[in-house]
Amino acid sequence: MNLASSSSAATGARSHAVELVIAAILGLLGIRSLVHWLRVDFPATTVAEHVLFSLHVMARVGTWFGLAVAFLGYALVSEPQRFRWFVAVILVLAGVQLLTAASLGLGVTSRERRRRDPGEEPDGSG
Repeated sequence: MNLASSSSAATGARSHAVELVIAAILGLLGIRSLVHWLRVDFPATTVAEHVLFSLHVMARVGTWFGLAVAFLGYALVSEPQRFRWFVAVILVLAGVQLLTAASLGLGVTSRERRRRDPGEEPDGSG
């Protein structure tokens, strides 16, 4: 019996090691995302655009850190089922990221906007 219990303890420790490694990787991706987005020069013209861009960066970085915390909690907490509500936090951050990106036009359209001169029309006529 002692052999079986020590075997299951070793298996549990290995599974927690995998979760800890995944949490560390996600945390590093969160730091990388934060550094990347702090270097982005977003040409906002209004206060609303500044706020939306800040929310977008917060949601994007927060999603990485939220996923890291979820894996860390699953590895360290004895009853992780009690924290199922944390999935909603990650989903809300992802939703904020999606909505702010859509309202700001991040992606191809924002890159095109940066290439154009400020007085130029969208169709290139002038």
